[in-house]
Amino acid sequence: MNKQIAVELQGFAEEIARRFSSNDRAGNGNNEDFAVDEIIPTSDHTAVINFRKTSGKIGVAFAYYIVRGYSQGWRYFFPTDSHVNGLQAFLFYKLDAERRNYSKNF
Repeated sequence: MNKQIAVELQGFAEEIARRFSSNDRAGNGNNEDFAVDEIIPTSDHTAVINFRKTSGKIGVAFAYYIVRGYSQGWRYFFPTDSHVNGLQAFLFYKLDAERRNYSKNF
């Protein structure tokens, strides 16, 4: 991850924490505050962000960087177990597409 993208990620993570700490946010019935606990880069354009909540629990977000276009920049979501299972299956189909596409390079 290059320095500029990492700096953007740090600021973005802090913004997510501010958003989720809002007392009037739907889903924040316990009025918890969120703080960035750790950012774990997982590739040049993805990261895991752990947020420490006032309850002592950790919230885990997946952040991804869109390189080009109108949506360029960092985006995120808080994956459920169902999302994680689906992404594990996605790996198979992505590798299969790469396998099928390889011969098209020549």
